[in-house]
Amino acid sequence: MSPPVYLVDDDEAVRDGLSLLLRTVGLKVYSFATPHDFLASVGTLEPGCLILDIRMPQLSGLKLQETLDDQQVNWPTIVISGHGDIQACRRAFRNGAIDFLSKPVDEQELIDAIQRGHAELEVYKREASEADEARSVLAQLSERETQVLEMVVKGLTTREIADVLLLSPRTVDSHRAAIGAKAGTRSTAELTRLWLDSGRVSRTTDRAAKPTNTR
Repeated sequence: MSPPVYLVDDDEAVRDGLSLLLRTVGLKVYSFATPHDFLASVGTLEPGCLILDIRMPQLSGLKLQETLDDQQVNWPTIVISGHGDIQACRRAFRNGAIDFLSKPVDEQELIDAIQRGHAELEVYKREASEADEARSVLAQLSERETQVLEMVVKGLTTREIADVLLLSPRTVDSHRAAIGAKAGTRSTAELTRLWLDSGRVSRTTDRAAKPTNTR
């Protein structure tokens, strides 16, 4: 079964027409009359492809797109409009829209855009799963092991890590071995991928700092 499609448009006729069209090609469609209705439900919804009308009272489709981005709801989005607004089109694409379609919407263009959105959604879901897995692994590390891993990812050698953390190289090697056992790999490349998948952002190491010498 394809991922769902969420249609947000204040025009009831448009909602009914597009919902009927998409259901006839086997898509699961949920429609919302206002952006606020959608925002009230989004936390309980399965990830899907969004179709947003650009001009709606109280909250525009573009503002909804930005609000969802702030909430890290990065689902593929198609923006539709009855107005040929080039600036709005550019803004929609800057916000990550996969297509901008003019009303009346061409049926095949919409279906093609949704198919592209579903393909992107598979990538999104895979990356989200990898991120969850990476965070689960890193959650097993002690605070000191996390510090060591961060420095490994930055390319520091065992001796350099030992100097920064005021540890012996042997102690650093012990931490690296423990990290490898928990992560299932001692490969620096694989550990770096794990760190990046988790969404971690390496902070600049202050080599002049004198951290507490806890082991």
